[in-house]
Amino acid sequence: MNAIAVSNAPKPVSARSELSFWPLQIAGWFGYFALNFTAAMGDGKPLHYVIASASVALCGFLITSVLRLGYRHLWHLSVPRMAAGAAGMLVVATLVLMKIYVDVVFRWCEDCEIHSLFGYLWYFASMFYLLLSWSGLYFGIKFARQSQQQKEAALRAQTIAHAAQLKMLRYQLNPHFLFNTLNAISTLVLDDKRDTAYRMVGSLSAFLRHSLDSDPEQRVTLAQEVEALELYLGIEQLRFGERLKVEMDIDPAVRDALVPSLILQPLIENAIKYAVSKHEEGARIELVARRDGGAPGEAWLDVHLRDDGPGYCEADAAPNGRARVGLTNTRERLRVLYGERQRFEIGACVPHGVDVHIRLPFETADGL
Repeated sequence: MNAIAVSNAPKPVSARSELSFWPLQIAGWFGYFALNFTAAMGDGKPLHYVIASASVALCGFLITSVLRLGYRHLWHLSVPRMAAGAAGMLVVATLVLMKIYVDVVFRWCEDCEIHSLFGYLWYFASMFYLLLSWSGLYFGIKFARQSQQQKEAALRAQTIAHAAQLKMLRYQLNPHFLFNTLNAISTLVLDDKRDTAYRMVGSLSAFLRHSLDSDPEQRVTLAQEVEALELYLGIEQLRFGERLKVEMDIDPAVRDALVPSLILQPLIENAIKYAVSKHEEGARIELVARRDGGAPGEAWLDVHLRDDGPGYCEADAAPNGRARVGLTNTRERLRVLYGERQRFEIGACVPHGVDVHIRLPFETADGL
């Protein structure tokens, strides 16, 4: 397994740089050779001048390859020190290349001899410009790649943080739910209602397995989300009996709409906690889902979760004054997943109760 993991691992940055440098280096100096030789032919040089052009291009290839090694040693220095070191190396490389160029050209071109200091300065300037251009390309590509690597690293870090945030929000299982369910199972066993206790254990096991297997970044169809919700409601129905009344009004046209996995369970749990468990007569919970708009890319999925409990103003805050964790986490998950392309609103029902409204882009697995 380890061998497979290593073989499939991406190449390190230095290895990728090596693979891309040499083709560019060869192509660049071959282009210089072709340009130098064709210019010499146009200037009336003999055909054997090709040896001079090839020799100068080869020397330039070797000198810049060595120059690259020097530049790499400067890469981790501050910008002023890097610039000073690169300038020194560039001057030395220019002098070496000019000396080779003059020796080679004079050997193959008798009328190219230098008769003044200006001639040497011209050769130095031309070689300096050539190596300066090469150095500019080298550092430009190097800085561009470094910037791209930093952007990719920042994007990877953002993606990891994004996934971690979703997992944190998704996996905050309400301890009250587990505690109350286990308490109810214990009470059923003590009351010798073993069959009911066994059914509750099975339902709890199925729901927890589904909950832990679901990916917080994955989206499922609304039909699958309702099936998972029914697992949870099966447990609560055994706890509360006729005190918990649930009605689902799901338009068949929205059953294939994609929603975040287990996005509705914390809202149902919240409604049960504040509207059902605290009132002896219980409460009714209604789930309604509709499609708004028909054009592809412009349609919306509207989901309403309503209860006829005490109402929004009384039930909005927990006893300690903080907002309910289920509502807060759901709001944050939607913000992380959809940004501004979503709505999460809590309002009051008439004559009393709470209406939680979720509005998401209408999307399906086949894109329709």
